[in-house]
Amino acid sequence: MSMKKGANNSTSKDEKVLASVPKNLLIPVLLLSLRGWNLHGYKLIQQLTQFGFPSIDQGNVYRTLRQLEKEKMVKSEWDTSTEGPARRIYSLTDAGEAYLKVWAGSLEQYQSILNRFFLMYTDMFMPSSLTDRDKKDEE
Repeated sequence: MSMKKGANNSTSKDEKVLASVPKNLLIPVLLLSLRGWNLHGYKLIQQLTQFGFPSIDQGNVYRTLRQLEKEKMVKSEWDTSTEGPARRIYSLTDAGEAYLKVWAGSLEQYQSILNRFFLMYTDMFMPSSLTDRDKKDEE
């Protein structure tokens, strides 16, 4: 019975890890999506899906956009130029651009750590890849 409980805890931890990654990346991806484009919320949600987010909580996206607007990283205005209801169009501010650059630098460092992790992981669990890499180095 304790093994079953342990398995459930493991699954729960795995789900937390998978769920936390997109949540942490939501802000920089939203800011990047707005760089050079003025988009409404629905289009931003479509882009998040295309970017690879496994599930999108639309309410969370709009709450995040409102928070980014309060922090002066994005601005919005109502678009009434098209048929149908008015839509809020979001755009990146200079402060948002600066924040995006900070995120990009942090993600670059994180990518370097991930690259080293996967190199070590591959070497430990797939030794044949080490042999293949050694052969390439010799050529």
